[in-house]
Amino acid sequence: MRRSSSILTRLAGAAAGVVLAAAAALTVALPAQAASLTQVTGFGSNPGNLGMYAYRPDGLPANAPAVVLLHGCTQNAAGYFANSGWQKYADLWKFALIVAQQPAANNSSSCFNWFETGDTARGQGEALSIKQMVDYARTNYGTDAARVYVSGLSAGGAMSAVMLATYPDVFAAGSVIAGLPYRCATSSTSAYSCMNPGVDKTPAQWGDLVRNAYPGYAGKRPRVAIWHGTGDYTVAVANAVESRDQWTNVLGVSQTPTSTVTLPAGTSLEVYGSDQVRLYRVAGMGHGTPVDPGSATDQCGTAAAYFLDTICSTYRDALFFGLDGGVTPSPTPTASPTPTTPPACVTASNYAHVSAGRAYQSGGYAYALGSNQRMGLYNTFYTTTLKQTGPSYWVIGC
Repeated sequence: MRRSSSILTRLAGAAAGVVLAAAAALTVALPAQAASLTQVTGFGSNPGNLGMYAYRPDGLPANAPAVVLLHGCTQNAAGYFANSGWQKYADLWKFALIVAQQPAANNSSSCFNWFETGDTARGQGEALSIKQMVDYARTNYGTDAARVYVSGLSAGGAMSAVMLATYPDVFAAGSVIAGLPYRCATSSTSAYSCMNPGVDKTPAQWGDLVRNAYPGYAGKRPRVAIWHGTGDYTVAVANAVESRDQWTNVLGVSQTPTSTVTLPAGTSLEVYGSDQVRLYRVAGMGHGTPVDPGSATDQCGTAAAYFLDTICSTYRDALFFGLDGGVTPSPTPTASPTPTTPPACVTASNYAHVSAGRAYQSGGYAYALGSNQRMGLYNTFYTTTLKQTGPSYWVIGC
């Protein structure tokens, strides 16, 4: 039975008026060519009752990659397609886009039901519907079964984690934007505490949830990119760390980054293992998909509600997925210049540190941003001195 839930109206998605405007803007944004976002019906049994839309750029070759896009709450397929910037790179590098849409009949806020067990298990509900879209594209568009990827925002980001957990044999990599770990919640009630303040589990506990999604699976696991704004108060920043813990554990790599790279717009990139997991922290950014409107290759998207003008996450994800075919090399990590002034030191209550973005809170405790050092209880009565040693990176003491 399908549900009609009002949960997560504050989970990402544009306001209704913005969505309509974005849909209207789609007509303007499309290039003068035959390719357009097209609704697909009859793609399978569709137990999750989802809508499917597809975009095939002109000149799409056989065995092209495919990317599944999952919008946030109150958004729709056309709006996410128009604003996220994915069309630009599909046209440039020739890959197909599959854009799923959640109808209000399933969820009154059009959120993917990432917190419902019937929609987050292999072979069931919305997860199976999305997998059937991939199968349809392979059969009818000739896409490459070995190069399928998924990306989503907020509720869609949480659903991206669902797809990576339940169908590791289908997806080669994925991106979780302002999302949550797989099986963080199993009901609409627990979804709220999952979103904020977040749920604290060990990496092994998180990893077991993914492994149990497909018991006995011994094949290759998808690589994962995680994006989160440090000013996100809708889905707490702690979820980025918990997601990092989940996927590094699943992929068998350390929770300590092998490298940290400074990117534009106050963005730090932490790389784990041999680039199996990435964690992007966008300094000061709230809840939304990072975009960077412009004509340069590394710019994309349209600034709107929940599409935040910072850095083009789509470009970075497309490179992470290998969609450029080697045409555009990944940015070479460069060390930050040696500071010529003493590092900044701030003494304040743990509550003030979290409010200022120097720390985040999880399970009632505060943790230093970047180093993840535990600072004590998250309140105004505990005071900590933090030292900034890099962009979005703080350690205890000075």
